[in-house]
Amino acid sequence: MRALVVDDSRAIRSIIGKTVKELGFELLEAGNGKEALERLEAAGTVELVLVDWNMPEMNGFDFLVAARQNPAWKDTVIMMVTTETEMAQMQRALDAGANEYVMKPFTKDVLHEKLQLVGLAA
Repeated sequence: MRALVVDDSRAIRSIIGKTVKELGFELLEAGNGKEALERLEAAGTVELVLVDWNMPEMNGFDFLVAARQNPAWKDTVIMMVTTETEMAQMQRALDAGANEYVMKPFTKDVLHEKLQLVGLAA
């Protein structure tokens, strides 16, 4: 299975990427939402996208909306992974089509539990 980690911080992409690899995913990366849409287009099948909210060029919420408008990605699990902790922001993301919402910082166990909830981990 493939996972796309979208974050403007290379360090955060590396940390999340390490965790995702440990959970058995092949890793793809993007530095913003626009780049993430290009990666999805080029990659073919991607089962999971872990996307930050606050990024330059195209933020994670705008990426989420754009991705959900493309029928090719309707079954792709999109998980917001962000420091945005307000319930209104979380609800907005879920209403726009996010499958789950993880607040930074988080542990490997938290990510694993969320992946179990969406059916991508045993």
